[in-house]
Amino acid sequence: MRILITGGRGMVGRNFIDHEGAAEHEILAPSSRDLDLRDFASVSTWFAKHSPDVVVHAAGRVGGIQANISEPVAFLMENLDMGRNVVMAAREVGVKRLLNLGSSCMYPRNAPNPLSEDKVLTGELEPTNEGYALAKILVARLCDYIVREDASFQYKTLVPCNLYGRHDKFDPKHSHLVPAIIHKIHEAKKSGSNEVEVWGTGNVRREFMYAGDLADCMWRALKHFDTLPPLMNVGLGADLSILDYYNAVARVIGYSGGFVHDLTKPEGMAQKLVSIDRLEEWGWRATTTLDEGIAQTYQFYTQGLQA
Repeated sequence: MRILITGGRGMVGRNFIDHEGAAEHEILAPSSRDLDLRDFASVSTWFAKHSPDVVVHAAGRVGGIQANISEPVAFLMENLDMGRNVVMAAREVGVKRLLNLGSSCMYPRNAPNPLSEDKVLTGELEPTNEGYALAKILVARLCDYIVREDASFQYKTLVPCNLYGRHDKFDPKHSHLVPAIIHKIHEAKKSGSNEVEVWGTGNVRREFMYAGDLADCMWRALKHFDTLPPLMNVGLGADLSILDYYNAVARVIGYSGGFVHDLTKPEGMAQKLVSIDRLEEWGWRATTTLDEGIAQTYQFYTQGLQA
């Protein structure tokens, strides 16, 4: 197949391209310089020229709590524009299969955990990343509406839990939790500091999956697209506290210092654990342990420092 992967330079896209399944297909992964997904005319022209058989939409503006709070307009508009332009251009040229990547931020802040797929749009969103969540919800709904109007189109959405892994962003201004922890603890060990700051109590719980596992699930989805549910979570089915992640990174890196808590910082939702009932029924499970994933991510991080 000729497969377009948007966001091919991002963490999810690069892990998708690195996967062994990619060797059997022609992968199109234009950079943002080659194709501005925010410009519908450019996207439409590109689709007409290259005629992909399948589209995987993994592009997006992403970041942690700090970035989402400081730039809500960009997180809403850029993700909405990219998503709708890709989906509508795909429909325009007759691409019949599209795999859209959503986010567990789509779920209401007070929805009971584990978060089942039918809970989307049933309550108030988490304020710290509301703009990003709204964009992801709208694009997923757009996929649904296209299928409702014409069942020959199969536009489906995977909803991953939080991710980390190789090709992650480690800059504190843009990073998510696990790469941010890796950077902080590496710097503390290098400088000989015996304290690392933790935002909040460290008691809120999160589910982080290795990005290589998500890539494996995405390739299985393309291979078994007919059996893939229209909306499906991809996660581990288990979560840990924020402090557990700090301790895991410290263990893998070999840091023996302690942690101090800044209780003035936001922590987000108390828990965000996705249900994997549909995922298990479909027949897939993640295989990378937390320590294995952190070790591979840390190796990538240190290689980048040496480059």
